[in-house]
Amino acid sequence: MRAILRGEPLALAALLLVAIVLFVAPLALLARVGLTEGGVLSLAPLADALQSGSVRRALLNSLESATLSALFATLIGTGVALLIGLTDVRAKGAVVFALLLPMMIPPHVTAISWIQALGPSSPVLRTVGLAPPPGSPNPLYSPGGVAALLTLQHMPLVLLVVLAALRALPREMAEAARLAGAGPARLLRRVILPLIGPSLVAAFALAFVSALGNFGIQALLGIPARYTTLPVLIWQRLASFGPTVLADVAVISVLLASIALAALAGQVIATRLVRTPITGPPQPPMRFRLGRARPLAEGALALWIAASLVLPLAALVGTALVRTYGLPLTRETMTLDHFAEILLRQEVTARAFLNSSLAAGLAAAALAALSVALAYFLQAGRRRGARGAATGVAGLADISYAIPGLVISVAFILAFIRPLPVLGISLYNTLWIIVAAYLTAFFAIALKPVAAAYGALDPALDDAARVSGAGFFRRMRRVFAPLVAPAAASGAILVFLTAYNEVTVSALLWSTGNETIGTTIFNYDDGGYTTLAAAMSTVTVLVTVLLMAALHAVGRRLPPGVVPWRI
Repeated sequence: MRAILRGEPLALAALLLVAIVLFVAPLALLARVGLTEGGVLSLAPLADALQSGSVRRALLNSLESATLSALFATLIGTGVALLIGLTDVRAKGAVVFALLLPMMIPPHVTAISWIQALGPSSPVLRTVGLAPPPGSPNPLYSPGGVAALLTLQHMPLVLLVVLAALRALPREMAEAARLAGAGPARLLRRVILPLIGPSLVAAFALAFVSALGNFGIQALLGIPARYTTLPVLIWQRLASFGPTVLADVAVISVLLASIALAALAGQVIATRLVRTPITGPPQPPMRFRLGRARPLAEGALALWIAASLVLPLAALVGTALVRTYGLPLTRETMTLDHFAEILLRQEVTARAFLNSSLAAGLAAAALAALSVALAYFLQAGRRRGARGAATGVAGLADISYAIPGLVISVAFILAFIRPLPVLGISLYNTLWIIVAAYLTAFFAIALKPVAAAYGALDPALDDAARVSGAGFFRRMRRVFAPLVAPAAASGAILVFLTAYNEVTVSALLWSTGNETIGTTIFNYDDGGYTTLAAAMSTVTVLVTVLLMAALHAVGRRLPPGVVPWRI
């Protein structure tokens, strides 16, 4: 009994308890509410929901926007990845950093910045005299606008996946094809693309699932365009406060989660069908010299960065600096009052910054510690049962990451709307329910770099520590935790970046006094306080860039690939 209460069994039991509380219980309760009728498991609630015209329209709109955006994101992201990964373009680290920045900017901030960049009141377009006539509809308020911004938001995901696949390709294959007389086009068509086929399928699935659950862009662009998707419908239904609202929302959430999980299952099947066996160790891929075409390629990358990043951010900053939205940005109209308002005068914004920093910081620190423990059992655990249990927990983390954030929120509302048994403590309408939802939604982000760091360690380290008589907790404290600390810090920063800016998870969980940055920006824009929303968004983007720069500095001590933009 004493052996069970110490060391590895105790740590593994604690991880399993965390998995039950964070993953199993909330999602099981959501499934029970959404897939039962009269206490019996049934698909009738889903069938009844699909009889509703609003649900069917939202479902079709979600599938349309997610599919189109994933397709274009895959095409553009693959092309950019091939250009960066296989050619001699310069400043690749800086270029990839700039290309990935839109992914780290919150979707609702992306939507706000583009609305302000292309609308008739755009401070940038009005300053240069290119703004549409007053009263003109914003071109982004349309199904095409939703798909376009989802493409911009998720193209960096495809870029990351394809770049990783190119780094893993054996160089000998490309060299053999070159020796056989294959030119760049034929080499790309006959060798490289077939070999990275599984990664292209994975990239499409990742972009599809991410677009499916994206709330900020779909709400800010879709609601004015009357283009309602499933995440927006869930938010609207929950805001209606009807007598059966939780049951209705649970059914729609199960439908949304089912589509996401079906997409992941389809990815697994398709990956197996297109998989091509690779022999030989991974090496740096072939580099094609562009010659005189290199300035054109670098110019195209610079133009894409300017169009996708510089233009909307300039419009965002311009809106934050003008006295009244709709004025051109000149010396006479420029002011810092909006920044002073959100930073010094508005209690809600100061509280939102504090709440988001606290919630994201707690989640990042907790997930870093949990990842160090779980990754040990995944990589260095000796007992087959322990490794299998850890693999199961990691699988639950991956599934929870794939499930849209609004579904996680609904599951936590169902699980914690009543006080906790025995303790009698209620998490509902507190900041703690948001922290708990962050732990569930972002566990996989923290785990990946730590697992990669463990994989690079020599297994003999654990053997030597055991022979010297070190117990589990001492081995973790003196050997493994210091070695994987940089990777854990990297994962923690990624979690903080994601949680600090998000609105999808907290959109349904916030309450008065527990506002987050994302919900406050969304509420400002929804309430017509455009300049305040722009000022708060600008500060958020600045914090994001600084945190990414800190992660870049930490990345010098990490294995290749842990920090995405370090090439």
